[in-house]
Amino acid sequence: MKVWLVGAYGIVSTTAMVGAKGLEKSIVDSSGLVSELPIFDDLKKYAPLKFEFGGHEIRMLKNAYEAAMEHWKLNRHFDIQILDGVKNELEKIIANKGTALNCGSGIEGLGKIETLEKEGLTLKEIVDQITKDIKGFCDDETVVINVASTEAVPKYNKEYHDTLDGFETMIDENKVEFATASMLYAYAALKLGLPYGNFTPSVGSSIPALKELAVKNKVPHAGNDGKTGETLVKTTLAPMFSYRNLKVLGWMGYNILGDYDGKVLSYADNKESKVISKDRVLEKILGYSPYSITEIEFFPSLVDNKTAFDFIHFQGFLGTRMKFYFIWDAIDAIVAAPLILDIARFLLFAKKKGQYGVVKELGFFFKSPMETDMVNTHKQFEILVDWFSKLK
Repeated sequence: MKVWLVGAYGIVSTTAMVGAKGLEKSIVDSSGLVSELPIFDDLKKYAPLKFEFGGHEIRMLKNAYEAAMEHWKLNRHFDIQILDGVKNELEKIIANKGTALNCGSGIEGLGKIETLEKEGLTLKEIVDQITKDIKGFCDDETVVINVASTEAVPKYNKEYHDTLDGFETMIDENKVEFATASMLYAYAALKLGLPYGNFTPSVGSSIPALKELAVKNKVPHAGNDGKTGETLVKTTLAPMFSYRNLKVLGWMGYNILGDYDGKVLSYADNKESKVISKDRVLEKILGYSPYSITEIEFFPSLVDNKTAFDFIHFQGFLGTRMKFYFIWDAIDAIVAAPLILDIARFLLFAKKKGQYGVVKELGFFFKSPMETDMVNTHKQFEILVDWFSKLK
């Protein structure tokens, strides 16, 4: 199958490429891939573990190998022999110049970037160009995944965001202030009839106009914000307190990270949507809102070794107050990259099974799944398994 990655030279994208090509050459095994659990074995008939990659990028490096090597030198996050083993394959993957329209001040912090809007293109010209790029790569086995840096929260406008006609009017009239890059990529993918997954907290395909387009063109899509680290633990652990009728009085999560993701999230406008995504899960699971602190801070020397310190204050029998602490310490790209391949495979499966619109059953992979309040990891997994078992 083919996967078009928005943010193709980022650490998550390049790690996914290294893993995918390593699997094809039997250099690595399938550890970390949910889609390779025995219960999903039939998925191979619809989406085999063989991938071709393309994508858009705003840091215009030579190719995916150069990008992967840049990240590896900073992180040493896997054995260099794996990267050496897939060098030839990654050198052939060259990203197209993309857009970072209204993505927030954090994007400028990445250093020298090249975007279509800096060339003076209108919204329509940007959409036409990214559509042309994707169309030149895609076939019936293609999925588009957004793995770009987190955008700032967009200016919501009912006229342009609530209907497909309004959205296309926004493009035609070049109402730049109401558009973001993730919306434009989602629009291009859905317009081409390609399944779309949003691994970021950015708005992507979640506005009503693009949900309308997905239904109109009978395209499956899913998101938002990949559930990979601290929030994965939070949504797995929080149900325990409900099951045991223990009242959570407060939950503090303090996240520190470096690398490009950390640099982007060090800017308040980019951080806002990430904090919102992390914060909302407790109320959805517990049914009430305990006192909550969610902090995300840039810590350069950690690079991609994302660390989270969580403190939970809870009340039990006889009104006694107690405490629970945990530390999540993991290489963010290593826990995130396999999910990119999982989501792509399940979305292609959904398309082949005639599913379209928001595929809520893929909520297992996301912090803020669309059109459902179910964020309990245990129940999300059961829903995923049941959905797959009935369709296969």
